[in-house]
Amino acid sequence: MRLMTWNINSLRLRLPLLARLAAGQRPDIICLQETKVPDALFPAEAIRKMGYPHFHFAGMKGYNGVAILSRHAMTPLDAAPDWCGKGDTRHIAVRLETAQGPIVLHDFYVPAGGDVPDPALNGKYAHKLAFLDEVTAWFRANRPERAIVVGDLNIAPLENDVWSHRQLLQVVSHTEPEIARLEAWQDTGFVDAMRALVPQDEKLYTWWSYRNRDWKKSDRGRRLDHVWITPDLRPTLQNMAVLRDVRDWDSPSDHVPVVVDLDLDMA
Repeated sequence: MRLMTWNINSLRLRLPLLARLAAGQRPDIICLQETKVPDALFPAEAIRKMGYPHFHFAGMKGYNGVAILSRHAMTPLDAAPDWCGKGDTRHIAVRLETAQGPIVLHDFYVPAGGDVPDPALNGKYAHKLAFLDEVTAWFRANRPERAIVVGDLNIAPLENDVWSHRQLLQVVSHTEPEIARLEAWQDTGFVDAMRALVPQDEKLYTWWSYRNRDWKKSDRGRRLDHVWITPDLRPTLQNMAVLRDVRDWDSPSDHVPVVVDLDLDMA
């Protein structure tokens, strides 16, 4: 099973890039974040033409939005709460059938958190922390088994997940309160699949700001996109790739896709 996750930063704008990725990588499952499309305008026919007849999505006009596209049948799940009561389309989940048993797949777009790392001064940062607390409490109460979490979690937790640990310690996405909460969420029962295959002393990024004219030369990246798996799936983890070259395509997202191969046969 090949799984891809990508913050596409506007699904309709980047449909040609998605089609190119689907043809080149041929993932079984594609998880998207920041689709920025209301449900009524979801480009279903274009997605079908790419080879993904099954999809589950939640979107809104101009902001947020998540979608899961699949070559195989899947069952949408709606057990999770409306995080922070905002109805802002940041999470969906599905059940996938494999020859080795069912898997639950969660697709998340965690709030970015604004610019000021002080919840008293910045409501966006307060929302991010509250969101992480709610998600962690939910997973703690619903201990995951045969589960995968992917998405733009908007936090780079490790020193080598950012271009400069020292300079970004007070920058939202790498602050201690965010990292502590992300670690608590992961500790509900997940393994960091990307770092299981790439040592922690190696730099690993999935996002580069649009503000950097030559993103490759400056390489001031952050690993904001993640793939987590429960320990029972760890033996199936085969390969992982960050598709850096996509950042150089025409009209790219500021995020690049992450692809993971698992030794599972889709039913």
